Amino acid sequence: VQLQASGGGLVQAGGALRLSCAASGLTFDDVAIGWFREAPGKEREGVSCISSSGRSTYYADSVKGRFTISRDNAKNTVYLQMNSLKPEDTAIYYCASSGFGEPTMIIGMYDYWGQGTHVTVSS
Repeated sequence: VQLQASGGGLVQAGGALRLSCAASGLTFDDVAIGWFREAPGKEREGVSCISSSGRSTYYADSVKGRFTISRDNAKNTVYLQMNSLKPEDTAIYYCASSGFGEPTMIIGMYDYWGQGTHVTVSS
């Protein structure tokens, strides 16, 4: 199983980025996908997740209204559209897959993790 996160970069506050998570080696239609982030000196935290069908989503309060998660099961890819970025969004963003199938931000429910993509938001 491989999860490839991409799309990170350097952006000014107020700007936008779209992260992608491309999966292979698993039955993509059966897994929920979550995005997590880890800022320097902080613990990894859940950002957003989407159910296997795409019908259910979850957002952390800190990103609600600014981030949108979606998935294209035909392309085995999940996207995280991040708008109105803030310096506090700076972190390494990881995607992960959960055989549970439904949205969850419990890290222990995730089986496979991608390598992370860096997001830096300057003020």
